[in-house]
Amino acid sequence: MSSRRYARGWGALSLAVGVVLVSTAAQSPTDARTGAAPEPATVVTVDGCATADGLCSAPHHTVVLSGAPVLTARPFTFGSQVSGPMELVLRSPGVLADVTVTDQRGRRVAGAPSPDGTRWTSAARLPAGSRYAARLVVERVGAAGPDRHVARLDFRTVAAPAGERLTVTFGPENGGIYGVGQPITAELSHPVPADAPETRRVVERSLIVRAEPRVEGAWYWVDSDTLHYRPRGYWPTHATVRVHSGLERVRVTGGLVGGPSRPLTFTTGARIEAVTDVSALRMTVFRDGEPLRTFPVTTGKSGYRTRGGTKVVLGKEPLVRMRGDSIGIARGSRDYFDLKVLWATRVTWSGEYLHAAPWSLDAQGSENVSHGCTGMSTEDAAWLFGTVREGDLVRVINGYGEPMTPFGNGFGDWNLSWPEWRRGSALDPSAAPSRSGTTAAALRPAL
Repeated sequence: MSSRRYARGWGALSLAVGVVLVSTAAQSPTDARTGAAPEPATVVTVDGCATADGLCSAPHHTVVLSGAPVLTARPFTFGSQVSGPMELVLRSPGVLADVTVTDQRGRRVAGAPSPDGTRWTSAARLPAGSRYAARLVVERVGAAGPDRHVARLDFRTVAAPAGERLTVTFGPENGGIYGVGQPITAELSHPVPADAPETRRVVERSLIVRAEPRVEGAWYWVDSDTLHYRPRGYWPTHATVRVHSGLERVRVTGGLVGGPSRPLTFTTGARIEAVTDVSALRMTVFRDGEPLRTFPVTTGKSGYRTRGGTKVVLGKEPLVRMRGDSIGIARGSRDYFDLKVLWATRVTWSGEYLHAAPWSLDAQGSENVSHGCTGMSTEDAAWLFGTVREGDLVRVINGYGEPMTPFGNGFGDWNLSWPEWRRGSALDPSAAPSRSGTTAAALRPAL
């Protein structure tokens, strides 16, 4: 490792380090009477540039341990621009037989030694403004046989500078009960572009999701300031999901430090799934795999086809006004409409609903006549409205419309396969997110 390295990317973390190194094994300085040679010096470097794909801009600091029986080094300031975790490196003969690093609360800092035992690297960057203690056991073979030295390294990371803070707003609303299809959203206060993969990894590792029962899941970078999280399959029923950010006081870039973010907890209900068979003009609603009700519907006619695939309930409105000009239909056109609609369950931001359509009772079950929504009787719409909640699943099968896009017009997250979803994570080895799903064309709202 050279004493001067230069960085790619955004990372920056400054360490103000004071060092006290104590040896428990006596070393023999040069003895003028016997002419005995001194024990070789022990040399340790403190580095903050341990990155997988970049080098940083300031030199590491080297501490030479010599003298006996107590070794000390003057406190020093480690003021480098750091782009990765902290690294302790033994530069003289021997190995680091053991390394333990704890924070100011006595909690152990995760890290791992190198296979050759010459270095120890923390698992993540160290937050700003905190104190740490490292206990190092250095082992080497001297003239008189095996020799061990114990050293203590005390250091502090500098306080975060005043200025910009990266915070996260999680969704859905805290404390609610949601359907098993509800994705978690994370809105960043500052963008992290795709050409900063290391910074994206830092952010993503710090967005922690824990579910009971446990699930396999992953984040997906929808764009530079929005991430979605979903499990490999749907959430378990009656699960508890907790989300929090570990970014506080973490230096994300040279001028950006993580700030406090409100954590999120929500639970899931039963698995409710409304399946519309467009060809059969029927909707069947299931609870935990068992059919609850089947009734006739009408969906989008030619030119206004209802999009296929899996959608998620976004919200419910007992009364909503629908107008044709909101979807580009000119007033005076034969397709123009202006109606007050009851029991409307929303599934896209552009205005696709499942709703009461008493004007189309004759067509329900026999013909598709809507402008893209799924229409049904007032009785069935009221029952559906009272049965589903946000996050419940709405699937459209055997249809003629375009597929629901993953993002941009609601929650189409489940239309990506698990391998496709994993490629949207900055932590995936093959991460090269397809941007094809990030800009959704608007789906025309239906009547």
